[in-house]
Amino acid sequence: MSNPIYTMGIDVGGSYVKCALMSYDDATGNHSMVDKQTEKIRKKDPKDVVVDTIDMVLERNGLNYESDIAYLASTGEGEMVEKKTGHFYSMTTHSRGGKFFAPDAKTVVDMGGLYVRAIKVDPRGKVIDYKMTGQCASGSGQFIENISRYLGLAVEEVGPLSLEADNPEVPSGICAVLAETDVINLVSKGLSTANIVKGINLSIAARVVKLLGSLRAESPIALVGGMGMNTGMIQAIEELADERKKSNLEFVSHPDSIYSGAVGAALWGGYRYYKLKEKEAAVVS
Repeated sequence: MSNPIYTMGIDVGGSYVKCALMSYDDATGNHSMVDKQTEKIRKKDPKDVVVDTIDMVLERNGLNYESDIAYLASTGEGEMVEKKTGHFYSMTTHSRGGKFFAPDAKTVVDMGGLYVRAIKVDPRGKVIDYKMTGQCASGSGQFIENISRYLGLAVEEVGPLSLEADNPEVPSGICAVLAETDVINLVSKGLSTANIVKGINLSIAARVVKLLGSLRAESPIALVGGMGMNTGMIQAIEELADERKKSNLEFVSHPDSIYSGAVGAALWGGYRYYKLKEKEAAVVS
């Protein structure tokens, strides 16, 4: 029986550090996620948060970085990960992570803190084509985080609360500043919080559906990134796709979708590790 190979992926975003510990069994060829950890950066030095997150996962699993981790791959703000073995671009890692969570996916939508990207992928999770939002932060997870703070909500509350809406009103502002002004006006008008957050979700969902149309996306479509865990966002995307005669599109999500970048980094790190081993063996022989 072979010993598993461990790799780690670290995804450093604007607000969170996400870490995934992956194992690969060369006897079965199966990858699995062993552990995961998310830490909010807040006002801390991101480099310190990265170190603490890595140490937390290693200690929890009784592993030593030097002897047990074959490859540590960064994505996102990779310069914050000083101990990394290598770095991968975020579009590459989210695509691969999306395929891990939804193996049949032909399109991956990375709904992150700064932008939204719709990506066509091949069976291995490599990028074939993509489209991304060109607008400012009002189409991003960071915007939702800012608005939820203004409304006195935890980010985790936005999705479930959105499902309770009965008469949402979509903010008209395109940029983040104008959209936030719209939200303030909606609050002063007495619109319920549920209807406000549903309107915000619909606003971002409209951009997602537009991207999918521009890309000529194929199903199944995996929704990943932080907003991929927002149940209200998923509902809003499905509603708008149906309204715009795109009901043939099938959307899939996963409760661990926030780790898509970290998982993808760890998987590509494992792939690079084995490629380097093959080259070393070829030189020796």
